[in-house]
Amino acid sequence: MMAHDVTLITGDGTGPELAAVARACLDATGAAIRWDVQEAGLDCLQKYGTPLPDALTASIRRTRVALKAPITTPVGTGFRSVNVHLRQALGLYACLRPCKSYPGVRSRYRDVDLVVVRENTEDLYAGIEFARGTDALRAVYAAINQASDRKIGTPPETTGLSIKPISVEATERIHRFAFEYARTHRRRKVTTVHKANIMKFSDGLWLEVARETARAYPDIEFEDRIVDNMCMQLVQKPELYDVLVLPNLYGDILSDLAAGLVGGLGVAPGANLGPDAAVFEATHGSAPKYKGLNKVNPTALILSGALMLEHLGEREAARRLEAAVAAVIAEGTFVTYDLKPSRDDPTAVGTREMGQAIIRELQRD
Repeated sequence: MMAHDVTLITGDGTGPELAAVARACLDATGAAIRWDVQEAGLDCLQKYGTPLPDALTASIRRTRVALKAPITTPVGTGFRSVNVHLRQALGLYACLRPCKSYPGVRSRYRDVDLVVVRENTEDLYAGIEFARGTDALRAVYAAINQASDRKIGTPPETTGLSIKPISVEATERIHRFAFEYARTHRRRKVTTVHKANIMKFSDGLWLEVARETARAYPDIEFEDRIVDNMCMQLVQKPELYDVLVLPNLYGDILSDLAAGLVGGLGVAPGANLGPDAAVFEATHGSAPKYKGLNKVNPTALILSGALMLEHLGEREAARRLEAAVAAVIAEGTFVTYDLKPSRDDPTAVGTREMGQAIIRELQRD
């Protein structure tokens, strides 16, 4: 059996605890993995002056696959997101977020099985921004007011500006990814999400290219939805939808909404994929207030590991791992506090104990 080289990013806050449990569960599947353990986040910032050491990026370029525990991103100040930097540096253009109901997880919905595909490189998250009161913003204002029939009336001294690029190339690439995923995983429908009725030259382009790309996949049903209507549709009747493909900002928002339908971010795995690398990660934060308490739910990172196994071609190991997680949750004894009927349930177990229960289930399989 050939071993797979994988970078394990331990993260910060509760990240190292989660990484240890996820690693043990993946090893218990029998898949042969050589782990290259790398640090990132707040601890690295204090040690090395950067939250993202060069050694980490070099490791992923070598292994081409990483499993990443949560990393803290300060709100409004401090370093920019390590997650965003990795996506940009490694060309991870597609974010994959499966959202699936598991019996035993508290939710008002049942039998939800959605996959959110988010374009990672463009839209308002491209980082093309201008701070209020700067010479750069004044120059942009002047150029827009000269070139456009619609003038920017608010003064640059009191207004910030972000620019929303949407290209034919990136839009076609992400839709091809979504349709190929749907075809490979025997999904029935792809829905593209937009606001083309208002933003006719960015979201309008997105919709035009989506329709053109869909013609190459006659075996898969295709439709489009306006983003605000899509939010209502998901809350009212999520069972009507299958694979959703969205620009960056809408994809960020709706992937959390879809996670909420199945019980929250604690059970929502994720992946960021590109032509040369793939990073698999839990979609929740690092929960630093719980650091070292052996309390947080490891499900999302373990299921991200199952996605990684599938990506590596270890499909049977991936199936067994997801089945073991589902069985432990459904049985309901060895689960963390957030998976109990009451969050104050004294029978709740810790991160490690839930991982051990999943490993026991794998050994019974």
